[in-house]
Amino acid sequence: MKKIYDKCCGIDVHKKLMVACFVHGNKQEIREFGATTRELLTLADWLQQSNCQMVAMESTASYWKPLYNILESSDLDAMVVNARHMKAVPGRKTDVQDAEWIADLLQHGLLQASYIPDKDQRELREFVGYRKSLVGERNRELNRLQKMLEGANIKLSGTITDINGKSARNILETILGGTSIDDVKIAQMKEQKLIARNLKATDAQLVDDLNGFITPLQQRMMKELLSHLDELNAHIKNLDDEIDRHMKPEEKRAVEAIKDITGIANTSAQVIIAVIGTDMGRFPTDAHISSWAGLCPGNNESAGKRKSGRTRKGNALLRSTLVVCAHSAVNCKKSYFHAQFKRISAHRGSKRAYVAVAHSILIAVYHILKDGVAFKDLGADYYNQFNKERKISSYLKKLKALGWEAPVVMTEVPA
Repeated sequence: MKKIYDKCCGIDVHKKLMVACFVHGNKQEIREFGATTRELLTLADWLQQSNCQMVAMESTASYWKPLYNILESSDLDAMVVNARHMKAVPGRKTDVQDAEWIADLLQHGLLQASYIPDKDQRELREFVGYRKSLVGERNRELNRLQKMLEGANIKLSGTITDINGKSARNILETILGGTSIDDVKIAQMKEQKLIARNLKATDAQLVDDLNGFITPLQQRMMKELLSHLDELNAHIKNLDDEIDRHMKPEEKRAVEAIKDITGIANTSAQVIIAVIGTDMGRFPTDAHISSWAGLCPGNNESAGKRKSGRTRKGNALLRSTLVVCAHSAVNCKKSYFHAQFKRISAHRGSKRAYVAVAHSILIAVYHILKDGVAFKDLGADYYNQFNKERKISSYLKKLKALGWEAPVVMTEVPA
């Protein structure tokens, strides 16, 4: 088998141990290193002195990250490989044999490198990932608050849409302060602009919904929840500012470009750009990026029979963000995505339809970034432009089944 690299190294990565196998021609050298920075720098110096052409390592949890950072700073070419792509023969697994197997596969060019962005983009990913975690924590706290309000028989969510908004917060502080809610208090709060005037509920409904029974313990816990929500909101605001400062000018332009797509707002656009970057040259086609994100149908076929089409595992942050965007895009009834969702959900279910819409959104993002084109919505009537005669015939059959007959139009024959 043809050798691609004459000098290369395979590293079996663990939490506290790095086993490296350096291959030079038909010879190999095995060394073990610790996971401390001093040991990793020693490993990098050894590979530099040996004129190593390429280093390969497994993507083991997050233990590969410090090693990859040091190799990158030492100007050593390195690749991170999915462990599933290089499984050895069962029953012959030790740390040394794993390193030898990785080096052997690397030497003959049988490894496929995972997409690892540059350092700035990796740091931006950390920011947006942490922001998503904080937003999730805030939602969990809001759910806890909602459960406590229901337990106290305060129907705040039925009165105000956003219980994290200004009106809801002012009402909660009034209730927790021991002040009773009556018609006079509602009018006073509206006059002071503490609550919105355009609430759907009337003043009488507000009084009925907001007067419950709160025990002292519930009151104390709600105050702690509100305090925690304030902290989370402050942290999320700080991360928003830091992300905006960290993004490069070309990344900000890309964010503005993809915000034209139905369903994508500023926060989601920042996450998408942080994950995939602005250079689409690393993805030959939109099918490649869809497969990498885990949004395209999978392949499971045997003997000519298709067994399953479930999607593959992909980038979790990108996939979840695009599915959220799909939920938002579907709500716009004038968009193509709404028509696509209705078309697919009718026979495949809503969950698969949301994934299909997310897939379409990612394809649009890819071509906007790669070709520099503007987004153009195909419209909600896109599918009605095809097979019109078949659609008319199908609708007439359904009407006939319901008992309606189309009137027969008589035309006069000219004498």
